[in-house]
Amino acid sequence: MANETAIEKIEQLTDQVLAGEPAYFRVAVKIKPTNNVKVFIDGDQGIAIEKCVQFNRKLYKLIEETGMYPEGEFSLELSSPGVDEPLKLQRQYVKNIGRQVEILFTDGTQKEGKLLEVAEADIIIEHTEGKGKKAVTQQLVIPFNNIKTTTVQVKF
Repeated sequence: MANETAIEKIEQLTDQVLAGEPAYFRVAVKIKPTNNVKVFIDGDQGIAIEKCVQFNRKLYKLIEETGMYPEGEFSLELSSPGVDEPLKLQRQYVKNIGRQVEILFTDGTQKEGKLLEVAEADIIIEHTEGKGKKAVTQQLVIPFNNIKTTTVQVKF
């Protein structure tokens, strides 16, 4: 089975598993050449490990039932994307309002700031330019089509 077709099928099965729980959503599906299937899901309020286990068991059973991998020659890893993974979906942006983010623009420049708002076509961040008494805090509207990646910045 072609990798793209397998990914699409597993995306459909994942969406089927998540259909009864609208607070959770699929972020991405990857399949390695060794038939190691990695499914990343998230929730509007995050996702507990117990939920990952529950979804993993349901999805594993569905994949087995399809016969996509004869004799069960696949492995399944289901997890949240992790804090170091870039945001992919608008729903992930909404979940991270109020957090510090680093945005890499399509032109290669980057900007760091606090995510304030998320709309259909853009986001608003608050960033500070300059230091000390010359520091100026500004709000910046950034269209999604100008964003290459956005990563949440963890501050300790």
